[in-house]
Amino acid sequence: MNSSDESNILTITDLKPGEQIDDLQTGGFRIIQKRKGFRFGTDSVLLADFAFVKAKARVADFGSGCGIISVLLCAHRKDITVSALEIQSELAEMSQRSVLLNSLQNRIRVVNGDVKNALKLIGGSFDCVVCNPPYYSQTEYIPSSDESAVIARSDFLLTPDEMCASAFKVLKTGGRLNTVFPAAKMHEMLYAMKDSRLAPKRIRTVHETAAHAPSLVLIDAVKQGGAGLKWLPPLILSNADGSRTDEWKRIYG
Repeated sequence: MNSSDESNILTITDLKPGEQIDDLQTGGFRIIQKRKGFRFGTDSVLLADFAFVKAKARVADFGSGCGIISVLLCAHRKDITVSALEIQSELAEMSQRSVLLNSLQNRIRVVNGDVKNALKLIGGSFDCVVCNPPYYSQTEYIPSSDESAVIARSDFLLTPDEMCASAFKVLKTGGRLNTVFPAAKMHEMLYAMKDSRLAPKRIRTVHETAAHAPSLVLIDAVKQGGAGLKWLPPLILSNADGSRTDEWKRIYG
């Protein structure tokens, strides 16, 4: 191991107060995140698995947070590159350290900035955009003492309309937007996609058990795509007895 290799390996001493390193159970990849406060959830892991990403694709990760989706996509697909765009400087800096932790600095570029300015910040002609957007309006979200959680979960900084408009700008024609959203509010995302000329092509509903109504929807849309929508089999996370399904185990490695 030479000195340049050593500089790219982080240890527990590189963590800031309140941070920890979590094993992603995927090829030895790991992620830095806070012990308390906003942490990545199941929705990000499901989106990384669902995303339609071709070989050698250029991917933009909107609102990349701690970098979980960017890292998982690179773990799953060995020949892609990702531009991770995050408005919160603290999270952008944290995700940059996760990039170094996983020796992905030649594949993931972290940019601190607003998704609404994506074209200016990261350029265009992307094959794919992935985004786990804020779900709640200011009136729906319960206030939190953790400012980063409020920004990540409520849409006062990024609405579905704004996210889709920016995705259209940075995608090449035929490029894909992959996102996850609450099932009860799916119409908001579909309307936003229609207004930005993004045609939904694949939809998969996510259910806690087969007896539950869907809680989330995973949507794959194509820039200036034609008609035709494929409903994928529902994704069931737990069996009736509370144990995890084989599909959940596959996704989580």
